Parts: sequence; structure tokens; C-alpha cells
Amino acid sequence: MNTAVKIAGVEFQNPIMEASGTFGSGQEYSEFVDLNSLGAVVTKGVANVPWPGNPTPRIAEVSSGMLNAIGLQNPGVEVFCKRDLEFLKQFPNTKVLVNVCGHSTEEYIEVVDRLAGENRVDMLEINISCPNVKAGGITFGTDPKNVEAITKEMKKHAKQPVIMKLSPNVTDIKEVAKAAEAGGADGISLINTLTGMKIDVERQDFVLANKTGGMSGPAVHPIAVRMVYECANTVSIPIIGMGGISTWEDAVEMMLAGATAISVGTANFYNPTATTDILAGLKEYMKRKQINDVNDIIGIVK
Repeated sequence: MNTAVKIAGVEFQNPIMEASGTFGSGQEYSEFVDLNSLGAVVTKGVANVPWPGNPTPRIAEVSSGMLNAIGLQNPGVEVFCKRDLEFLKQFPNTKVLVNVCGHSTEEYIEVVDRLAGENRVDMLEINISCPNVKAGGITFGTDPKNVEAITKEMKKHAKQPVIMKLSPNVTDIKEVAKAAEAGGADGISLINTLTGMKIDVERQDFVLANKTGGMSGPAVHPIAVRMVYECANTVSIPIIGMGGISTWEDAVEMMLAGATAISVGTANFYNPTATTDILAGLKEYMKRKQINDVNDIIGIVK
């Protein structure tokens, strides 16, 4: 059976990776998962300088999922290159996608320029769910014009293929996907988290210090499948699908909807081997259905 998939000229040995922010940058999960068995490791968001993140508490469990308001805490691109990229050199079979974040276009560019010469970086995933400080805090990814503009800037500077990670907190995800494609994106990934809130009825106060947080987990999966399907039938660039994937059935469903590859997020927190479990389930499904090439199931449900 062939499990390899290709995105923007980069071949992955299989379509299974983990979602940014749920796996550290690989080292943290390497005791539980053979990183060489994954299609890719997607790193935690990397900024031009260290970010402390939001005040605590910043994680809360909710029905069939979780809220997080971590605030993209990270050590900055220099520490990332010296520590995390160096560690990932041990796993040559596995591609590396670096998630890039910033508060302004200039901050994104600094990271993209710094990573241009790093041959261990196979692809960039641009997190446009960040607040644009120069636009009064509006999220980059909620305005199609902003999405097209920042995509064009990333493509001017990037030496690796550029994947734009889309926010679901929009009226029409198709318009955002088209904007990313128009800006020259090599692919898109979706969905990022949905904005949610939890209030403690005994304390009569917000559970998260940030008041709101990003909702993820199994509860958002049907929304994610719908959005991936809509985008797959609107743009011609490949899609990495994510959102509530916790079983091999979820992964196959996402690929049938049009995703070329899938990312596992929240499931890693309660099942550290979720990625490899899903890969095993996908292979068994292919064997049972006599599917010789995993690419044959991508987007076949219309």
C-alpha cells in the first residue's frame, strides 16, 4: 500500500501529522511516539522574539473538548533553531513544518527570513489567527484582503512552501481560502480553534484569565469537516485538515472531504500515541477496503 502524499512538491511518507501547539516541537512527545513514523512534525508557533504567553489559568476542559488561551508562548526563533531544529535532525524520514506567528507583517517576515537558510525546515505554516497590532488588534485571518496581502508578503520572503493556517471565526471560510490562494499560498491548513468562553458558576467569574479561549477537541470536528469540504471544492491548492480528529475514522472522514493530510491536536493531550494509533487504523482501513493508494480517497465524497 502507498501511504505517501505530496503537498507543494514535498513528499510525506504518510498523511498523519500533529497540530501546532499540541506537541511541543517534537522532543516533548518523543518518549511516547516514534517521530520517524509520522508524516511530519508541526512545531509550536515560533515568533521573532520570546513570547511569555497569557496569564494563568489558561486551559479549561469543556464538554467534548477544551479551551486554551496560551497566547502562543514560545522561546523565539533563535532558541528554536538551536534547540528544536537541532533535535529534529535525528528523524530524517519525517518532514518539519514550522508554525510562524507574529503581531505584525514585519514580525512574520523576520521569522520567515531567519528560517530561509535552515535546510531542516521543509514547509512553513503561517498562523494568521494572531492579532494585527497595526490594525487595532483585528485578527489577520478574518479579513480576506489582509489574508491575501500577508500571503503575498510571506511568498516574497519564504524559501520553503507556504501553508496559510485559516481561522474558522469568519462568516465565509471559502472567501478566506480564495484570498490565500490569490496571494500565492502553496496550501492551506484548517481549522484553527473556535472562540469560546467558560464561566465558573460558583465563583461567578471567568475560568480563563483571558476570558475567552480557543475551543478545540471532538466537539468541533463536524464544523471542521464542513469547512474543509467547502474549501476543497473552492480552491485548487492542497489542504491539511484538522479540528477534533481523535480516531482513524475522523482522519479518513477529513480526507474523504478533501484533505490531502491531517493534523491531530487536542487528542494528543489525553492519548499521547493518538497520531500513531490513527496511522495504524488508516492502514488497516486501506487493507480492509483494498485501497492501494491513500491518494485515491482524497476528496471523493462530493
